[in-house]
Amino acid sequence: MRVDEVIEHCLGKPGAVETYPFGEHVLVVKVVGRAFAFIGLERPGSVGLKGGANREEAAELRERYPESVAVLDYLGRYGWNRVDLGASPAAAVPDEELKELLDASYEAVRAKLPKARRP
Repeated sequence: MRVDEVIEHCLGKPGAVETYPFGEHVLVVKVVGRAFAFIGLERPGSVGLKGGANREEAAELRERYPESVAVLDYLGRYGWNRVDLGASPAAAVPDEELKELLDASYEAVRAKLPKARRP
């Protein structure tokens, strides 16, 4: 996936908001004030997302795609991964799986919101 496709997919989620708290080079997509995707806008781009329901799932994703998935700086200890969007086609996370990961990151963050505030 390209950066613009990742952005479009994330912003299509109910309640998703585009923010730039770290400057114009990183788009942070939030739902009700909570981040679910950190999108690096410098080419070729990357996306930081919740790597699964727990640290083990995040680690399993890194093992499956060692050339394109790594621990996200500062948030990795909480189960967040960085997916390199510029990896070679043979090493890249497939587009459909990346969409599933973005959806799972959104749902993981959304599920922790109080029910009355969930979009």
